[in-house]
Amino acid sequence: MSEVRIPAFAKINLRLDILGKRADGFHELRTIFQTISVHDELRLRTSRRPAITLTVEGNQPLSAEPVEKNLVYRAVDALQRELRIRGGVEIELSKAIPAGRGLGGGSSDAAAALRGYLRLAKKTLSAARLMEICSSLGADVPFFLFGGRALGVNKGDEIYPLPDIPKLHVLVVSPKKIHVSTPDAYRWVKARPVGLTKFAGTSKLFEFCALCWSGPGSGLSNDFEGAVFRRHPRLDQIKRELLQKGAAGASLAGSGSAVFGVFPSPATARRAAVGFPHDQTFVCETVSRERYARLMRIAE
Repeated sequence: MSEVRIPAFAKINLRLDILGKRADGFHELRTIFQTISVHDELRLRTSRRPAITLTVEGNQPLSAEPVEKNLVYRAVDALQRELRIRGGVEIELSKAIPAGRGLGGGSSDAAAALRGYLRLAKKTLSAARLMEICSSLGADVPFFLFGGRALGVNKGDEIYPLPDIPKLHVLVVSPKKIHVSTPDAYRWVKARPVGLTKFAGTSKLFEFCALCWSGPGSGLSNDFEGAVFRRHPRLDQIKRELLQKGAAGASLAGSGSAVFGVFPSPATARRAAVGFPHDQTFVCETVSRERYARLMRIAE
């Protein structure tokens, strides 16, 4: 029986700008994705049964969903249809990335499932077609095909690699009792149509372009913070506490509810983590694109 093991890494957004709401109902984004070392793990095995079976252990969503709606299941199902494969596959997903915290766990799992299943089936697919499948699964999924540091535009699904920055030491704080759904976060922001915010949007765009070329010392920013913090003041408090405990910068992760801080060393991050005894914490580091590719290849 053939088997493949592959990690699925989390992400943070070093910058997330919402330029406005588009005519198609989606939001026009500019974001800088960054892989971090917190990760789930997938194990894929061939099966004699002509079906996809998926079991999930560890950090899971508050409400269970049918297995057919899980992004890992949908990713493998889409790939089997694309490649016209009928053979069965057993998938075990071990979750470490908390769900619904803005860390991209589900999207990363989907991208890892695609890469893992291609390896298991000993098949190849063009990068362009693989990106199309990823985009059909979710806006964040294409980023996780390559990882590292990257620019996301449009809905966040159009990805351009950016130069990697020196390793950053990160403390992620995931409050156990606060969940923020992405649709709710977008409603709270109340972004205006893109065409009506041309001047402001253009100003933000120039600022964002400058940031893409800046060094690691550039400030963190997330347009979700104002609306999300108003509804969940505890998240604003976590951010302020991270800064008080020595973080050089702190920000909401995606649309939340996790908050992260960037620290000068792993030791200072670990000391800061002690101050959040009632929350789930992860002391981790950023992962470069080269290291991401290496880890994805050797994790079999």
